Amino acid sequence: MRIFRKIHLWLSVPFGVIITLICFSGAMLVFEPEITRGLKGDIYYVTSAEGEPIDMKELMETVKATLPDSVSITGVTVFDDKDRTYQVSLSKPRRASLFIDQYSGKITGKYERIGFFSAMFRLHRWLLDSGNPHGGGLKVGKLLVGVSTLVFVIALVTGVVVWYPRAKRNLAHSLSISFKDGWRGLWKGFHVAGGMYALILLLAMSLTGLTWSFNWYRTFFYAVCGVEHTPRNFNIAEKDHHKDKSEGGTHDSVRRGDDGNNRHGRDFSEHRGEGNWRSEFSRWQQIYNELKAQNPGAAQITVGNETANVTLGTAGNSRSADRYGFNRRSGEITPVMKYVDSAPADKLRGWIYSIHTGSLGGIITRILWFLGALLGASLPLTGYYIWLIRGKCMGSLFIGKKIGNKTGC
Repeated sequence: MRIFRKIHLWLSVPFGVIITLICFSGAMLVFEPEITRGLKGDIYYVTSAEGEPIDMKELMETVKATLPDSVSITGVTVFDDKDRTYQVSLSKPRRASLFIDQYSGKITGKYERIGFFSAMFRLHRWLLDSGNPHGGGLKVGKLLVGVSTLVFVIALVTGVVVWYPRAKRNLAHSLSISFKDGWRGLWKGFHVAGGMYALILLLAMSLTGLTWSFNWYRTFFYAVCGVEHTPRNFNIAEKDHHKDKSEGGTHDSVRRGDDGNNRHGRDFSEHRGEGNWRSEFSRWQQIYNELKAQNPGAAQITVGNETANVTLGTAGNSRSADRYGFNRRSGEITPVMKYVDSAPADKLRGWIYSIHTGSLGGIITRILWFLGALLGASLPLTGYYIWLIRGKCMGSLFIGKKIGNKTGC
């Protein structure tokens, strides 16, 4: 037991501040989408949702007219909430998009992450390391986050081992937080009981978060889950790759970007049929209507250059989606990859993200994850307080013994 106490203490002391920063920044990111939409409601919500939306072709041509020649439209996302504006994805820069009011045709603004959340994300992932997180070389911030998270897991486990023998004797007292014994009792209650209340959530966040930090851990984690880890394949071949003989059209393989939007190797700016110009967006509205009719409960539908994604829901695997291809001339839709047929590794990636962010159960789990992360951020701070107070007490007892006085510690 003495060894476990030493491991718990001497691993936590040097990494405690970093653990607090990681947990706190993670908690701040839980409700980023809702806060962002609340602060920028004029961008994310339509002025009035009366009447029928304007045809996608006309909306996309409106957006295209505002873009430089070097930037193209790669897709449009329609949300289940009819009050949400359409999100139009652009080819560059990375994850760029605009929002357009589908009822008025007015471009309401562009996607910009609020500075506070951008800082919290960089703090959570890389400790504000200014190096390129996506480039090569040693990433000190990312490494420190990974090591600190691993230390946090060990601290949580050793904390349970140290806590259990005493908890057996008086479980109710061990799980209580009271001001009865003053500040010292309150902080100890938060550290011990708070840690136990948030234990499962913190382990879930930490063990899934480590898959982004270390390749060896990611391989091990997938193996434990019974899944062979394979690098994400952005070029997914269609099951039914076919050619329309009457028009000579083909489906291209789908490439899916990190932000969940579909990307295409080619950018079709226009095509001609019998000498008449037709917009590249001519079939988008038709494709959306058909997919919406087939999936009335879909959280969102994205239509792009001969590809479409249907996000199945917000609960469970929040990244579960069916993928389709369509012929831009005939409008014929072909399933590319149904979620149920996805590779096990791709499904597991979605579950890892959903568990780490708390999005697997909707708003309820996200509230729990938010509170759990805040408790996680407090554990090193309350631990420092207990350690310092105990050090003072031990020093006072030593001096009192030497001089023959009672110290009251």
